[in-house]
Amino acid sequence: MTQAVRHDAMRAGNLAVVLGALDRRGPLTRAALAETTGLSKTTVSKLVADLIEAGMAVESGTVGDGERGRPGVAVSLSGHRVAALGLEINVDYLAGCVVDLSRTVRLLRTQAVDNRAATPEDVILRLRALATSMLADATGLGLSVAGGIVALPGPVERSTGTIHRAPNLGWRDVAVAGALRLPLPVLVDNEANLAALGELWFGSGAALGDFLHVSGEIGIGAGVVVDGALFRGAHGYAGELGHVVVSPDGPECRCGGAGCLERYAGQDALLPPGQDMTTLVARLRAGDPAASAACERAGSALGVALSSAVNLLDPDTIVLGGIFAPLFPWVSGPAEAALHRRLGQMRARVPAVVVSQVGADAAPLGAAGQVIQRIIADPGAYLLAPQR
Repeated sequence: MTQAVRHDAMRAGNLAVVLGALDRRGPLTRAALAETTGLSKTTVSKLVADLIEAGMAVESGTVGDGERGRPGVAVSLSGHRVAALGLEINVDYLAGCVVDLSRTVRLLRTQAVDNRAATPEDVILRLRALATSMLADATGLGLSVAGGIVALPGPVERSTGTIHRAPNLGWRDVAVAGALRLPLPVLVDNEANLAALGELWFGSGAALGDFLHVSGEIGIGAGVVVDGALFRGAHGYAGELGHVVVSPDGPECRCGGAGCLERYAGQDALLPPGQDMTTLVARLRAGDPAASAACERAGSALGVALSSAVNLLDPDTIVLGGIFAPLFPWVSGPAEAALHRRLGQMRARVPAVVVSQVGADAAPLGAAGQVIQRIIADPGAYLLAPQR
């Protein structure tokens, strides 16, 4: 029994080594995989056969195998069978996506809905309906969804699937993952953290260096990526940018404090009642002075908050996402001016401020991408074909 357990553990580890090499450097021949991983050619051939049978790898033509220049059959990640589900609950919308193992987005949907006007149970019921519909469509595409993650607008307990506090929704200690009751493993994570990962994996990626991703919605969060990995802080609460105080004498915030950034730069501060983001952008393009002034105030407040974050974290780049992506031409200038005003005398270089390449879809994409990362790190736990 002990020998069998050791063999299974070794096989699982070797599967992860081979699939990880295909993810990072593929397509590769079996000979190149053996050279890259240090495994024998016989072992690699068996592992590749298992991965192909499980729908995680595919033979994809011929390439040089690095062995005296001889051509060999290339193996690469397959996007034809294994996939992940990313979901998001935010204040005024629900969103979902299905991403396959090759990180190709196969399905992407958003539903506009005021979740503040509903109970947590009703919101979760709506999300379940959206997820169920997407799972059925994924099956129609020949995909098997291995797991899902829900992005939530507040601090979460990932081990229990619970969001502890979502002031803009009025939620406290809601066990989202269990209440969803989907036919697959479901975890939860913070929306801003997942949005940063969405930018890393589906946006500009490594070109950003160490970066701070700002998710602008009704609330404002930030995700911190260092050396290609998410920085969560000691208790998972890093990145609460929306509750950085920009004016101590400012208006009361839903968090219980006063003068928080989201009271100056959140969606409610930018949009008059009854207007949506499309209308605001149209007004800005038409030169509406009131809309321009609102973005000027929001951008300046954002720059003040970001200057504190830069002093603490020293990122290479600041990425503006969420509502700040369509508003980038109008908020980035004031934000950069505030950054230079507050940091320029102290620092030789102020971080570049750039627009998100994935915008409002960053959090569900990051959620699905994190599931894909888990699969690649431990494919043995997700193999669809029976072991030989």
